[in-house]
Amino acid sequence: MSEGADSVKTDKLLLQATKLHEAGKNDEAAVLFTRVLRTHPRQFVALYTMGVIRYQRADYLGALSFFSRALKANAAFAPLRFNMGLTLIKLNLLADAVTHLNAALELDTNYEPARSQLALLQTGLQQAAGADQGLAAYYGNHGDEITRAIQLQSQQRSDEAEALFQKVLQEDNTNILALYSLGALEQQRGMPDKALDYFERGTVAQPGYAPIWFSRGVALQALKRLDEAIESFDRALTINPQYIEPLVNKGVALADLKRHKDALLNYEALLKIDPGNTRALNNRGILLSDFKMFDLAIQTYEHLLRIDPDYEYAQGMLAFAKLHSCDWTRLEEYCNRVVEGVRAGKRVCKSQGFLAISGDPHDHLLCATTFADHYFPAQKPVWQGERYQHDRIKIAYVSPDFREHPVGHLTAGIFEQHDKEKFELIAISLGLDDGSKLRQRMVQAFDRFIDVRQMRTLDIARMMHEMEIDIAVDLAGYTADSRTDIFAHRPAPIQVNYLGYSSTMGTDYFDYLIADRHIIPEEYRQCYSEEVIYLPDTYLPTDSEVQIAEQTPTRAEQGLPDDGFIFCSFNHDYKINPPVFDVWMRLLKQVPGSVLWLMKLNESAERNLRKEAENRGVGAERIIFATRVPRIEDHLARYRLADLFLDTTPYNAHTTTSDVLRVGLPVLTCRGKAFAGRVAAGLLSVVGLPELITDDLPGYERLALELAHNREKLQQIRARLQQNLATTPLYDTARYCRNLEQLYHQIWEKKQRSAGMGGVSGG
Repeated sequence: MSEGADSVKTDKLLLQATKLHEAGKNDEAAVLFTRVLRTHPRQFVALYTMGVIRYQRADYLGALSFFSRALKANAAFAPLRFNMGLTLIKLNLLADAVTHLNAALELDTNYEPARSQLALLQTGLQQAAGADQGLAAYYGNHGDEITRAIQLQSQQRSDEAEALFQKVLQEDNTNILALYSLGALEQQRGMPDKALDYFERGTVAQPGYAPIWFSRGVALQALKRLDEAIESFDRALTINPQYIEPLVNKGVALADLKRHKDALLNYEALLKIDPGNTRALNNRGILLSDFKMFDLAIQTYEHLLRIDPDYEYAQGMLAFAKLHSCDWTRLEEYCNRVVEGVRAGKRVCKSQGFLAISGDPHDHLLCATTFADHYFPAQKPVWQGERYQHDRIKIAYVSPDFREHPVGHLTAGIFEQHDKEKFELIAISLGLDDGSKLRQRMVQAFDRFIDVRQMRTLDIARMMHEMEIDIAVDLAGYTADSRTDIFAHRPAPIQVNYLGYSSTMGTDYFDYLIADRHIIPEEYRQCYSEEVIYLPDTYLPTDSEVQIAEQTPTRAEQGLPDDGFIFCSFNHDYKINPPVFDVWMRLLKQVPGSVLWLMKLNESAERNLRKEAENRGVGAERIIFATRVPRIEDHLARYRLADLFLDTTPYNAHTTTSDVLRVGLPVLTCRGKAFAGRVAAGLLSVVGLPELITDDLPGYERLALELAHNREKLQQIRARLQQNLATTPLYDTARYCRNLEQLYHQIWEKKQRSAGMGGVSGG
């Protein structure tokens, strides 16, 4: 953007923000002023008005900080001097207040509010003018020193500020503002344990000071002591029920404890106090999505973006919620904005959701890099190049999904098949214990199974380092409940991105990405920040122990017609999009009596897909939704009722493709360019059915129509699939595990050679 265009944009934002402030909409105004200050930190109008807003909120220290910054930009503005004086009165720094009020009168001899305030001060009647004691009771005899220290702190001169606060504390070891500020400095340095010590002392010194309880809660939250953090936030709210920050953080802590309903109720309460609070709106949208209440989530994100069009990642969250609910109104517009933002390096979309929005691997790398740089920048490495000597290579699998979960089903057999004479297996479990049989299988398969849910990130990284992990494998990537920040601390000499996330991590601390040559061909290797290493058959493991129920349900039991062709697509709702759905509806029109069998995932998607079908001239009754069944064996048996599985693009079916082919049902796919859009094609190649791979939607549609009309050809394909299942490596877990172990050994040996570490020896 040119300098002139930037200036015009800033002026428009300032005008809009000023009008909102004048209309009493301070929350919305503050959002816009903050946007201005991100790019123009010395913009006077924004600084001055933010000071006024903070003063009106009774945040006198915050007001002092903004007014001090505004003075550097323009000290010759009488209203600023006057408001600086009022703020200092609230802080009981009366001598300084007189100085600024006199300065206001020197600038404007007719400034009567300043003259009146001076008269009240000089006659000792400041309390009659409505000035309360503010923080005066907390200053003790150190008002000037504390004010100076606060100013230094706001100027990022933290060492000088700390020295002044420590001086105050030496003379008055219970001074609440010194304790509070020193704790805040330690928190900013990433030392929550040291911060907590100051905050604990502060709660004893002044138990009625709400900010100290809030800050104590923040420190406890950073230390993963979430129940204690919530108690501390509640103490702050008992003192001040209108205190916004504890409500925001309490919601985050509740969500981290998987108390999603309580977290949502918490944000509803917050929004009654502050309807325009952008953090609360964003977190409310996330929780509503977790509850599959996508219609409300969409409304929430739209409201958030009206308040702050540039709120980080909100555009992507809105588009992803629309995909989940199959609400396609303005979807193309929203997705285009997201892609444009990603290409501009903006924080518009989180990486996982972006895989369903764009099929371009170059864009995926840009998105992941922006996301990682923001949330998971590289930290000081815990591993400092030490040389390990082990009898067995130590592998740590890090995952939230050691439970009933697709990743759990894919990996359980691998863990059991690993050669325990050559490899020592450690599970770093980030997720809940669901008590399932699958969980128990995995616990028993590992040499050590460590639940680290309540541990803070740095402690986990240090523990892995102390255990001398050779290879740390991330099974989650950027999926739910992952903790990429563990790997940002580099706990192991070799770090691997594998299986759970179908793209690049966009960082320099993941060394390898495990793939196969179907999903990442040579021409796209540059789109992945990791070094791509290849398994010989497929990157996707399977569990050979999985059985298919012998009894197949009837069509009637599944709500399917007795006759007619059944197109099936049990993909996630967010993978269905208008171009794919257009093809499906044209197929239904051209194949009389056919139906589309989908998975029932949420009410919004079901309702919207029926409506979209009718809009395309197809009766809603021709879309049939399957409900979930408890046992995977029964779920797999249902696929026998279908005639052809229709894949989605640009995000394919992954585990689902493997499941469908295992049952003997042909899968038709449209191969894309990115990892997430090439998995089904890779699996079809492994089972010897490359003719079911197409490279564009017109070809996909033509082949689907041909197979629906030519039952003999389709039956031949089914017969060949059934025959190939007896010899395909796709469901040979032992073979897969040996290939994976060989890959691990290769990258371990490469690291040994580069470090001059020699071979495995006792130690």
